[in-house]
Amino acid sequence: MRKNVMKKFVRNVSLIVLSALLTASSVLTGCGQTASGSKTENSQEKTADNQTTDKKTKAAPEIAGLTYERTLELEYATGFDVFYYEEGYVLIDVHDSAQYLAVPEGKEAPEGLDENIVVIPKSPSNIYLAATSAMALFDSLDCLDSIKMSGTQASGWYIENAAKAMEEGKIVFAGKYSEPDYEMLVDKGCDLAIESTMIAHAPKVKEMIEMLGIPVFIDRSSYENHPLGRTEWIKLYAALMGKDEEAETFFASQTSVIEELKDFKNTEKTVAFFYVSTDGTIVVRKTKDYIPKMIEIAGGKYAFDNLENTENESAAVSLTMEEFYATAVNADYLIYNSSIDSEIKSVDELIGKNELFADFKAVKEGNVWCTGKYLYQATDIVGNLIQDIHLMLTDGDEKDMTFLYKVE
Repeated sequence: MRKNVMKKFVRNVSLIVLSALLTASSVLTGCGQTASGSKTENSQEKTADNQTTDKKTKAAPEIAGLTYERTLELEYATGFDVFYYEEGYVLIDVHDSAQYLAVPEGKEAPEGLDENIVVIPKSPSNIYLAATSAMALFDSLDCLDSIKMSGTQASGWYIENAAKAMEEGKIVFAGKYSEPDYEMLVDKGCDLAIESTMIAHAPKVKEMIEMLGIPVFIDRSSYENHPLGRTEWIKLYAALMGKDEEAETFFASQTSVIEELKDFKNTEKTVAFFYVSTDGTIVVRKTKDYIPKMIEIAGGKYAFDNLENTENESAAVSLTMEEFYATAVNADYLIYNSSIDSEIKSVDELIGKNELFADFKAVKEGNVWCTGKYLYQATDIVGNLIQDIHLMLTDGDEKDMTFLYKVE
């Protein structure tokens, strides 16, 4: 009965909502705001400082009808907290975004619960996953069977088990984040949609999913400023799925990998990490981001000393070619980020994007490198990119690299 009613609802409402998307998204997307609204430059700087220097855990919220048990201990992640309550309830606080109460099967949300807290099922079994960075973490927790729908087609997955599951029909493509198949979400009984921060560019889509009675969780792991902070989001998903022990074991293994790499000698060589957008602007990462931190751990120096995003909370910063040139022209190495743009096959292809690249020191000296397309999906092997960068900086063997290849 629910499916028939919901399908009728979808047909009656989706045309209205989707037509509104064309108008509303052009207005709202330009604002660059998240669901929680815009922030002033000062508040953004405060958030960045807190993430870097303040690792104090928030106090556990008091929820009428629930008894607090403990708080999840975190080592690197600063973007969330997890609070455990008796009878299996879990509150997930994603900073600067939303709070989510995971309710165990057979239980109900407490009466009088704050209306700003999003109620989600604990151990959901019919997830629509549009946040690609979470797939590797679910895979590491052996929870792929809980993901029934993907916002990425099979050809777009570089995680072997995810691609295989889609080929076997265990996971089906349900439309990308900005154009999900609403009827499929209803037909398959979707009980949770996990989105990346890109959903901020399609607010009406989020509203539509919620109108269908499907809660939306937004993954903000890309805002972490340490590579292990991003990986530590596995503990968040473990709390949701009831896999805490598995997450602790996995994260300890990743921590040991990074610990072994942290003693790399500083080479003093500078690295610029970027891609060229379709409008010709150069997109780099802000200084307090996990990519520059990886470069530092690998023994290099990020080319941009104190670069912030004053427009929004994103870790990506858009520069004019002139701005990028002023800092990166003398960088020892250029790494082209193909996980967003297409891979480049030659230096000539890079120069074709802007002839000024011919002046760059790294181009002249043959030190242009490119990432593989699957970089952002590989949240479970962050140490490999650090190892790659170290090999690049020390003239190591390219055959031993996982993500990087040299562009000639």
